[in-house]
Amino acid sequence: MRDFSEIWSYLAETPLIWLSATLIAYLIGDWCAARAGRAPLANPVLIAVIVLAGLLWATGTSYPQYFEGAQFVHFLLGPATVALAIPLWMQRHAIRNALVPILVALVVGSVTAVLSALAIGHALGLTPELLATLAPKSTTAPVALGISQSLGGSPTLTAVLVILTGIIGAIVVTPLLNALRIRDWRARGFAVGVAAHGIGTARAFQVNPQAGAFAGIGMALNALLTAFLAPWALSLFL
Repeated sequence: MRDFSEIWSYLAETPLIWLSATLIAYLIGDWCAARAGRAPLANPVLIAVIVLAGLLWATGTSYPQYFEGAQFVHFLLGPATVALAIPLWMQRHAIRNALVPILVALVVGSVTAVLSALAIGHALGLTPELLATLAPKSTTAPVALGISQSLGGSPTLTAVLVILTGIIGAIVVTPLLNALRIRDWRARGFAVGVAAHGIGTARAFQVNPQAGAFAGIGMALNALLTAFLAPWALSLFL
């Protein structure tokens, strides 16, 4: 046990250990999701978070120490978001034909996401800092962190809320839209992209390519609109 502790102490100081652990945790999550037939509850991100949280707790590793090694994954969020332009281009004709419904749904979805979160937080007596932290929770992480910081919120807590929003959205979207009898893949994809950003978009791509493309445009446009909407909405509750 002493030898193992010494070996682990050495490995924990190596940045690549946590990057490797993150990738392995996701592979475990993806394997479990595939074994479960891609059921909504078997979300690979959720499983990976549970695996990593258990590993950090078992080894007594702090989050800053973990992030120092795994921050390359965080860096890749930007290029991954930009890469969504490829499926969007492939669906450009369908997007052009549905431009007006897209813009209407975008405004309604973005306004609802921000105002509902702030209204609930205000009713629960959250401080201005926490309200600023909560406002961009339906936006993709790189944009949400910037919005939170500019409004005086906590970017670290915003990151947690963004991940939770995405995971919950990815889990409930399929059964919820089935219950509502929404069959149009464009509407299904756009809805999850606006409400659950990148994690929801990944789930949409697993279900249908067209849904994934519309989820991507929903995520991108919602990030842009929320950057302008969040400061105004926050001012209403302060």
